[in-house]
Amino acid sequence: MPTLADVAREAGVSKATASRAMMRPDMVAAPTLERVREAAQRLGFQPNRAARALTTGRTGLLGLIVPTLANPFFSPLVLGAQQAAEDTDSHLLLGVSEYDPEREAVLAERLGEQADGLVLVAPVGDDRTLRALARRRPVVLVDRRVGRLPAVVLDTASGTAELVHHLARLGHRDIAYLSGPPGSWADRERRSAGEEAAAAHDGRLHVRGPLPPTYDAGVAAARDLPPAATAVVAYNSYLALGLLHGLGAAGLRVPEDLSLAAADDLTALGATDPPVTALDVPVAEAGALAVSRVLQAGSGARPAATTRLATRLQPRGSTTRPGHPD
Repeated sequence: MPTLADVAREAGVSKATASRAMMRPDMVAAPTLERVREAAQRLGFQPNRAARALTTGRTGLLGLIVPTLANPFFSPLVLGAQQAAEDTDSHLLLGVSEYDPEREAVLAERLGEQADGLVLVAPVGDDRTLRALARRRPVVLVDRRVGRLPAVVLDTASGTAELVHHLARLGHRDIAYLSGPPGSWADRERRSAGEEAAAAHDGRLHVRGPLPPTYDAGVAAARDLPPAATAVVAYNSYLALGLLHGLGAAGLRVPEDLSLAAADDLTALGATDPPVTALDVPVAEAGALAVSRVLQAGSGARPAATTRLATRLQPRGSTTRPGHPD
């Protein structure tokens, strides 16, 4: 097996420089770092992470906990986080909490024993638990705010308000909202913003749920919409897809009988018939930024308390004037 000394000779640097490039890349000039990494790749050298941890106090591992992998919302976030980790010579340890606060806490403790920091995506634990966790190790939250803890928030609340404004400008005053999973911070934010936006147009947001953010729940919700509603905003694209199917099965047309919009755009809603009005959400960027923030915290820096990433409205054929199809 190639050794660190072999890498140093191949790169034309001292063994100490090669070691710093592997263990503390932030202390090595970019051209030298690139030369050492290329030499290590040519030789097939793999640094010993246990030795790295003893030398630097860091393992090069980061914990990432998501509530589920069944929801397509989280897949690009994981990929964005993974790419950002690899770009900084770090690696991810992934845990899935299944929306269970006790499981989430256990995963955080187990991963925290090995990792330099933790990223918790849409965590469901209470504020006290998350604050206690952050006192013991660097923690960054995604789509959740707890006091001054570092957080990356996808601003789907403002986006949901924009969806409601869009529908109200078309003439809708009674708008249904299919809410998300129980205990979801992001859902509470979206619901509150939607209610405020509807009230600004002398309208009303009729809330249905909480609901699991699944296709089947959307299908079932088609049978429980408020009679007065002329438009629906779904918490996510899976609910929107299920609702689109359920409405069709019930003989209702979108948008002729009911306008439909979704608070994310992660399951090809632009390819449905009709294409569904939705929010473009920078999910991968959120994952990458959260990794950057937790690395900052691990190095002793103080990352921003909250960074909000804007969404973008994508109007499509599923929304039109009530009773007046375009």
